[in-house]
Amino acid sequence: MKVLLINGSPRHAGNTFIALSEVAGALEAEGVRTQIVQLGNKPVRGCIACGKCADLGRCVFDDPLYDEVRVALRDADGLVVGSPVYYAGPNGSLCALLDRVFYSCSELLAYKPAAAVVVCRRGGASAAFDRLNKYFTISNMPVVSSQYWNSVHGRLPGEAAQDAEGLQTMRVLGRNMARLLKAGPLASEARPEKEERVWTHFIR
Repeated sequence: MKVLLINGSPRHAGNTFIALSEVAGALEAEGVRTQIVQLGNKPVRGCIACGKCADLGRCVFDDPLYDEVRVALRDADGLVVGSPVYYAGPNGSLCALLDRVFYSCSELLAYKPAAAVVVCRRGGASAAFDRLNKYFTISNMPVVSSQYWNSVHGRLPGEAAQDAEGLQTMRVLGRNMARLLKAGPLASEARPEKEERVWTHFIR
């Protein structure tokens, strides 16, 4: 079993990394392998709603970050997305990547347990947490919970390591995800029968 963790911070070893590392450590202690993919600080193309992914089976834009995430999702059994809070929401570059990944890789995401992790100085955590969870709940992904909302506090580099309650929440999240995976993720033959998709656009 393996869980992919996406670090949506431009800082490689910042507070978001500290939070995700706590989750990863709990997963590894339960025998679940982990991989952390770093967003970095290079520009990220957003989705332009061209619809080409329906024909290509992947996003029309060919960039290393998207490719790395797509390849990692193929053998991942679960997903954790972490982000710092910018203006009461997740990092915009992370959302640009996730829009493309979730729109074009639905077959690699469905029925895999997922969780969001957010890191903030003071406020905005719940709004960012809600935004990230929407990616999962539109993709048939079971959302993994913890003992509290998955947030850690810290402003300056390394301050997240001082949030004892937040880090405990991360460890509980990792253990909960590991136990859900061990209970038996929904294999293809165990998934609910798929209905033909109904589209309504609220326009006559």
